[in-house]
Amino acid sequence: MLIVFGASGHIGNALCTRLLAQGKQVLALTRDAQRAEQFVKRGAEAAIIDVQDTDGLRSVLRRGKRAFLLNPPAPVSSDTDKEEHRTARAILQALQGVSLEKVVLQSTYGAQPGDYIGDLSVLFELEQGLRRQSTPLSILRAAYYMSNWDQMLTPAKQGKLLTMFPADFRLPMVAPDDIAAAAAELLTAPPEPYAIHYVEGPDMYTPSDVAKAFSASLERSVELDVIPREKWEQTFLNLGFSPEAALSFRRMTALTIDSGPEKPRSPRKGRTSLQVYVRDLIIRSEMKSK
Repeated sequence: MLIVFGASGHIGNALCTRLLAQGKQVLALTRDAQRAEQFVKRGAEAAIIDVQDTDGLRSVLRRGKRAFLLNPPAPVSSDTDKEEHRTARAILQALQGVSLEKVVLQSTYGAQPGDYIGDLSVLFELEQGLRRQSTPLSILRAAYYMSNWDQMLTPAKQGKLLTMFPADFRLPMVAPDDIAAAAAELLTAPPEPYAIHYVEGPDMYTPSDVAKAFSASLERSVELDVIPREKWEQTFLNLGFSPEAALSFRRMTALTIDSGPEKPRSPRKGRTSLQVYVRDLIIRSEMKSK
């Protein structure tokens, strides 16, 4: 049995789909009862679980042989760093006393120690905690998610694309399906004591490229609106972020720009281009609205 955390999300859902297509036994973890029912209809087993329920999570983990782990995001209205570090520690505690053949952790480019730098430090803590345990570990660090641009679909339809990155800032991006493909390969491969793998898309892109992709698929002009650094924190607050979350996301954004993206030697290259991802995003949106 292969256990998939975050099965309701972009990556977890795509991973479950791939594994089921390969004829694998899948246990999908979700907090949503309706989503759990959908996974059962597709041939998977499902468990409705809050990952901060350590005892319940440990019981679920004992049902499988291998697990794909990710740390679910906290609501931006909360102290996201505090909540996500708490979740990471709960996952590590739940794994104690569980005998798994292999664990694959979904992490991120640029994972590093620090205070209030969002996923960069939360996932680094999870990486290090898992490394101290005895279970064979494959870490999958992914580039900037193309799905982060999903929330810009409505503004783009109105002709504007907001970003805090400079218009010409080039960074690797990757589609959820390509992350899932890499995760499926690692999850089913022979165990390795410890290794870090990287996955990114077929090319690097800038926010200007994103605006052009939306413009081409929407068949209208989409103008890029770059938010100046001094307005980042207030912008997050205006979007409903807590003061702590606004600070964390502002610091994470600044660190990403100032230090530049991580440059791994041999990253796995996904197949999905930014242009194809944006086109498919718009198609899915139009289908839902019908």
